[in-house]
Amino acid sequence: MGTDVLSLRIDGKLLDRMRTHAARRGMSVQDYVIRTLVREDFDERFKAAVEKTEKFYG
Repeated sequence: MGTDVLSLRIDGKLLDRMRTHAARRGMSVQDYVIRTLVREDFDERFKAAVEKTEKFYG
């Protein structure tokens, strides 16, 4: 798996909150954002799989 760069423009107050959340977990802001995005992506894929299963079994 390769890596790419994503650049974001973030409000200062939001960045401060993200720094606080990341620090509580002993993480960098970058790691915190990545973990949050991965978790959100998993949740969406899991929900879609459940919906497909429910449609299949009626």
